[in-house]
Parts: sequence; C-alpha cells; structure tokens
Amino acid sequence: MQNRLHIYYGYGKGKTTAAVGLAVRALGAGKKAAVVQFDKGYDGVNEHYSERKILRALPNLQLFPFGKERVLGPNAFRFKNEPGDLEEAQKALSKARELLVQGGVDLLVLDEILAAVMTKLLTQDDVMGLVDLYNQNRRFELVLTGHQVWPALVEKADLVTEMRKEKHYFDQKAPSKEGIEF
Repeated sequence: MQNRLHIYYGYGKGKTTAAVGLAVRALGAGKKAAVVQFDKGYDGVNEHYSERKILRALPNLQLFPFGKERVLGPNAFRFKNEPGDLEEAQKALSKARELLVQGGVDLLVLDEILAAVMTKLLTQDDVMGLVDLYNQNRRFELVLTGHQVWPALVEKADLVTEMRKEKHYFDQKAPSKEGIEF
C-alpha cells in the first residue's frame, strides 16, 4: 500500500488533536510514530501542552518539541517572534529532515509546521523541500498541521482537511481549559 501525505489546516480547533489521534490509532495497530512539534516550546519545568504528558509515556512514540516558551500564564500567550524562535524552528526542520531520511517509523507528524511558515519562522520552500524529500521514498505516512496552505502544497498532498471555525467560545472571551485547549 502507498503511504500518503496528510494535511490538517485552518483556523478551527482540532488540527493537533486530529494528528495526535492518528498517532494513537497507529500505535494501537502496533505501529511506530514520531511527532515533531514546531514552535511549541517547553521551558523544562512547566508543561503547557497536556497531550505531551501522555505522549511521552507511550511506547513506540517519539516526541520532539521545539520552540521557545510562548505560554506566559493561564490566559497569556506571546505572539511576536523574539530571538531564539528562528533557531528553534531550524532545529525542528533539521529533526524533520533526519526522520524523513532515516525512516524507522510508520507515521511522522510535523505539528504546526504550516503555522511556522505563517509566522515567518520557516518558508514555503522549507516545507516543499521536506515534501520533495518525502516523495523520494514514501516509507511512512506524513502529516502536516498548521493554519495556512498554498496551491503547490495542496497539489502534492493526498488528503487535505480544513478545520474551519464556525463558532467558538473564545469569541465570548471564555478562558481556555487545560485538557481541552492545551
């Protein structure tokens, strides 16, 4: 069977959740998975992404979070790039290339790689280079997540799902909830 390139994108909730769910499904089928997270930093003390607490404990799953901390408190988030963000994005890109070349997994998730393009931490050419590398030897399923796509990327994908916000409680200034949003 042919391995496929999946894209989960948009401004609706659920992109990372869908990708993590697919990884859990793969693990349940006895497969191996790796998740590289772009711009989802970890300060080494405070874990602000609850899914990582359980992902770290799952056998056959490798987790590689990259990025400087952006969560500043219970409802505070840093949006602007600062020194070190670009360097972390380059480290994540390098890890993604390494995993694409070495294989050894059945599913590779590049979480928020498309958001890293939108925030100018990576370029479309960076992502297309990874896709070209993947297409040289499709040894596993590849998933890309983030906010925006572009025509050349969509053309190369086998599955594209847009997460579109129709209604969100954040519009009424509702606070985010641990275990639901993070």
